[in-house]
Amino acid sequence: MNGRGDRYTGGAIFLHWTIAALVLANLFIGLFHESLLEGMPLMPLHKSIGVTVLALSVARLGWRLVHRPPPLPEAMARWEKALAKGVHWVFYALLLALPLTGWAFSSNPARPRPVDWFGLFELPLLPVNGAVAAASHAAHEMLGLLMTALVLLHVAAALRHHFIRRDHALARIAPWLRQPA
Repeated sequence: MNGRGDRYTGGAIFLHWTIAALVLANLFIGLFHESLLEGMPLMPLHKSIGVTVLALSVARLGWRLVHRPPPLPEAMARWEKALAKGVHWVFYALLLALPLTGWAFSSNPARPRPVDWFGLFELPLLPVNGAVAAASHAAHEMLGLLMTALVLLHVAAALRHHFIRRDHALARIAPWLRQPA
């Protein structure tokens, strides 16, 4: 199959790569802010990026529900297609859960750390108690590690499809790659 139906829509491509770049930046900040980046006030930036990821992910999920993705390559085994679809839905869940758990952690009534969006406006604190805020912090860290592992798996799979399988799966979402004629 080739043609327009084999590529994601321009909106989906834009949202994919924008969210991907923001997630990579936030994973880096989240993983290294206490070691490599010590002394740098990056948590406000981390929170602002997280809020942006949350908003864009809601838009991406809405876009995905209205616009069908292009078909996966026919040569993919049924289990590969099921795994690919499952991983994408786990991504959506993480893209929503990570910012929400961070926001809940920041809303701890014992030590509130307001979330603002790039200094332009402040989000209201979520109505959580200390136990929920503590659980949210633990969940945020665990989900961040899961997101890191899933990103690595996703990139490895995309590179496998592009360089080993040569099945043009990556060309469906990468605007710089040409679809086969």
